[in-house]
Amino acid sequence: MAFDGITIAAMVKELHTYLDGGRFNKIAQPESDALLITAKGSQGQCRLLLSASASLPLIYFIDKNKPSLLTAPNFCMFLRKHIGSAKIADIRQPGLERAVEFELEHLNEMGDPCKKILIMELMGKHSNIIFCDENRMILDSIKHVSSHMSSVREVLPGRPYFLPQTQEKADPLTITEEEFTETVCKKPCNISRAIYTSLTGLSPLIAEEICFRASIDGSDAAASLNEAACTHLYHTFQRLMDQVKEGDFTPNIIYRGTEPVEYSVLPLTQFGTEYHSESFTTVSAMLDSYYSSRDTLNRIRQKSSDLRRIVQTALERNRKKFALQSKQMKDTSKKEKYRVYGELINTYGYGLEEGCKSFQALNYYTNEEITIPLDPTLTAGENAKKYFDRYGKLKRTEEALTEQIAETQSEIEHLESISNALDIARAESDLSQIKEELTQYGFIKKHSSSRKGQKAQSKSKPFHYISSDGFDIFVGKNNFQNDELTFRLASGNDWWFHAKKMAGSHVVVKTPDGEMPDRTFEEAGRLAAFYSKGRTAPKVEIDYIQKKHVKKPAGAKPGFVVYYTNYSLMAEPDISDIKEAPQI
Repeated sequence: MAFDGITIAAMVKELHTYLDGGRFNKIAQPESDALLITAKGSQGQCRLLLSASASLPLIYFIDKNKPSLLTAPNFCMFLRKHIGSAKIADIRQPGLERAVEFELEHLNEMGDPCKKILIMELMGKHSNIIFCDENRMILDSIKHVSSHMSSVREVLPGRPYFLPQTQEKADPLTITEEEFTETVCKKPCNISRAIYTSLTGLSPLIAEEICFRASIDGSDAAASLNEAACTHLYHTFQRLMDQVKEGDFTPNIIYRGTEPVEYSVLPLTQFGTEYHSESFTTVSAMLDSYYSSRDTLNRIRQKSSDLRRIVQTALERNRKKFALQSKQMKDTSKKEKYRVYGELINTYGYGLEEGCKSFQALNYYTNEEITIPLDPTLTAGENAKKYFDRYGKLKRTEEALTEQIAETQSEIEHLESISNALDIARAESDLSQIKEELTQYGFIKKHSSSRKGQKAQSKSKPFHYISSDGFDIFVGKNNFQNDELTFRLASGNDWWFHAKKMAGSHVVVKTPDGEMPDRTFEEAGRLAAFYSKGRTAPKVEIDYIQKKHVKKPAGAKPGFVVYYTNYSLMAEPDISDIKEAPQI
């Protein structure tokens, strides 16, 4: 997900499309390290965001305006004074460096034409926005860097501007095969690292992609490549660079389920079948979608962390309780032995001598002779009573434990289903329903304070998919929704799917007459697999049955059902090709 030189090359192509021959109209500074430039080009008015954030440097077009700081900072005021209505003469990228230069033409205070250069450097924590004159002398920058902060380069007014050369890297657009072999193939590290540390503007992701396309393991030592392998690797690399030179870009995001994993402006082939790709028409649209999705997921994860901690703590407590109860239940297996001892003492013990420590008797249940330990201080009758008392105590313990173990198992299954709901939550409204369930079942204390004044949240709705054959498929996001789907939305002939013997969502396929093509059965099974605890497994066993055979026991927790006759199928937890219906 690095904003590397290739992504910047694609962005520069997009900048030319929208800004060639255009002008800057307005310059604002929404954050201390970012500029928002409103410009008008051949495609009309647009907003360009330049962020020199140390953690997330970006340059792309945005649709929505960003609120500016109440008082414009000095850098912003300086830019407004000089290039507030400047004409865009050129936009360029030096080689594949992570920098974009805007050459601007404007009139000075005397009315004479002048040139200025606005440079955006996207270099991680060293990112900066630098304003220079036509001789590349620094006039000002959004971040000042003194010699105390960097021994490589000062970024201060009056200093000459140059790109920092902290590493000797070759230009991937001009490197020859001989230079590639010397620079990359003989480096004392693995092949992937050799590529991105030897060539300007290449990220580890692109280096791995080059290795994958060349059918070479990127983790192998670069020195292990023979001459033929080096030649093949270079030609694979060159084909990728030809795409960059020709501007043949395909902005795309790689998803795992609904989670964005990586983005690139070149097709990525290194990801397996559990991933899927979505293409975009522009780099800006790709970046906006990627970071808005990541922000949403991060916000949901952050907000769900307290709920996860509550669920995990309760799960650990119940699992410990279950282990202790299971051990105690194992101990009760001795009860039958004590009952038999008592019976045999009553049957054969009339001739026992006083003070006996044991005696042998024929067990008439197994027709085997056994030795029964005795307490020498007790009579035969008292020894028999002692064994019957032990039997009675263990029997009562077994009866109590049977009920307690069932309750503990039910509690664990309930908590695992809530944990699964947290894993698939996409919005704050989803978390709200989960919190309501945890409160209802005593895992979170109820607060008696009034809810007046609290912002009303939109109601969470089940996932809605359309099968390849046009059938509506609904997936519950939590236990409340599972009950709603199965016992209110679904009719008797609809088909119901669920992962076998594990926490997961109820999946309902709406059918008017109960008839459904095999492909829809398979797609519904994949949805049930994906929205279950088995989503990381290669395949998951799925139970499916018509809804009329699914029952809810009296007093059962939300989402819990019983069924006795069902069909089964094995499904891959991959839903990349199943169409999600638009939310209403």
